[in-house]
Amino acid sequence: MLKIIPSKQNLPAKDRKTKNGERFIMSIISVTGLKKAYGAIIAVDGISLDIEKGQIFGLLGPNGAGKTTTINMLTGLARPTAGKIFVDGIDGIKNIKKVQRIIGIVPDESNLYDEMDGFDNLCFCASLYGIKKAEREKRANKLLEIFGLKNTGKRPFRAYSKGMRRKLTIAAGIIHHPEILFLDEPTTGIDVESARQIRSLILDMKRQGTTVFLTTHYIEEAERLCDTVAFIVDGKIIKKGTIDELMENEGNEHILKLTLEGSVNGIISDLQLNFPNFRIKPGGNNSCFISSVERPSLLPILQYLDKKGISVYEAREIRPSLEDVFVKVTGIEAAELKREKEGVRK
Repeated sequence: MLKIIPSKQNLPAKDRKTKNGERFIMSIISVTGLKKAYGAIIAVDGISLDIEKGQIFGLLGPNGAGKTTTINMLTGLARPTAGKIFVDGIDGIKNIKKVQRIIGIVPDESNLYDEMDGFDNLCFCASLYGIKKAEREKRANKLLEIFGLKNTGKRPFRAYSKGMRRKLTIAAGIIHHPEILFLDEPTTGIDVESARQIRSLILDMKRQGTTVFLTTHYIEEAERLCDTVAFIVDGKIIKKGTIDELMENEGNEHILKLTLEGSVNGIISDLQLNFPNFRIKPGGNNSCFISSVERPSLLPILQYLDKKGISVYEAREIRPSLEDVFVKVTGIEAAELKREKEGVRK
């Protein structure tokens, strides 16, 4: 049996065993009943989360769902109306200053200084964490190199492109080597190449043991990067789990794609008549899809087609995408998420 509990006494997140043999996963971030109200408006409505050390966790939802408000409470930028927060065993409400020493924060809008160049911005951020001059200059130069900004290190921040500004903001968030990095919409509004570089850097940070908490409205990005995802709508978590769990639990229809010799015209109705427990529809000139709640048994279908003199070139199972799961669970189309920046964020 597997249970998830918050880490205690500032212990690292790792597997533990109880006397009766149950295995516990220690959570580096544990949130219980978290709520934020602005008068009569409820921005976050009693959410609970447990995030393991070294994971990339994604909070996915539409405009106004409460993503940014959640990050702001976890990082001390907003005080919860109710609930509990523990970060690496530290009370994230009573001892937020202690928490802030071990986390990095990359807001959705840059918090760096326009008049300062990239190098000076990074050195200034490092100085806020008490890093000595020689070390912060060393780290600043290294990060400028890693993020491909070495040649622009002396250019004023106001002259940076959107992609460059985003990369420098992330560099500033990790210059003190945080255990946990909070990223709010890390790739929104930037060019494709910069977005690709940032995703690669996020995966590199995970490989180095950093826990990453990110919000996004790009479903494909969450599916590509995250170990665990939670869907948030109207301030409530309506579904959470690993990518595989979400696919398995909500993608409860098994789909096979058959590629046949020649056209499928005329065979679809025959297949449907002989296999009424399946839903069969064309997928193109020479392919069809076979769907059912139970995993379809392929052999009877192949035998039937063989008797008809029809060869099957390929048979493969089609898995649902995270977008399919999100739309099914929330009723919100993916296109609506892509319009997020047009609205006002909570």
